[in-house]
Amino acid sequence: MKTRGFEIAKGWEDKNINLPKRATTYSAGYDIEAAEDVTIKKYEPGIKPTLIPTGLKVYCQKDEYVMLVNRSSGPKKGLIMANSVGVIDADYYGNETNDGHFYFQFFNFQDHDIEIKKGDVIGQAIFLKYFLTENDQTNTIRTGGFGSTDK
Repeated sequence: MKTRGFEIAKGWEDKNINLPKRATTYSAGYDIEAAEDVTIKKYEPGIKPTLIPTGLKVYCQKDEYVMLVNRSSGPKKGLIMANSVGVIDADYYGNETNDGHFYFQFFNFQDHDIEIKKGDVIGQAIFLKYFLTENDQTNTIRTGGFGSTDK
């Protein structure tokens, strides 16, 4: 039985995607690379965040989730995650809509566009455990990918 890890998402198998690694023995986060070149336009009112594909899906135990966070150098470069922190629930893995492929989404607060190249480390993924309240009665099953739990 698999416990936790990363796999290449469907449709990305032939794109030379690297599985994430930690930079040091005591690193909490796994470094996540961009799966393709992406231009992040400079911020202007009304602009939507830029989605950067990872080509990855992640699996974990039913009482765990994966937190996506910016690199410490991200804000220095003008890159802010649009959702501050990303959360990948255990049931996102292999979903019918997108196989669990996860993205990072950024705003660029520089005065110029920023080029992200395939293989650039864009963020980190951290595995965490969560807890339920004594009276939790949720029994809804996920039926899709990104944004599907609010439908």
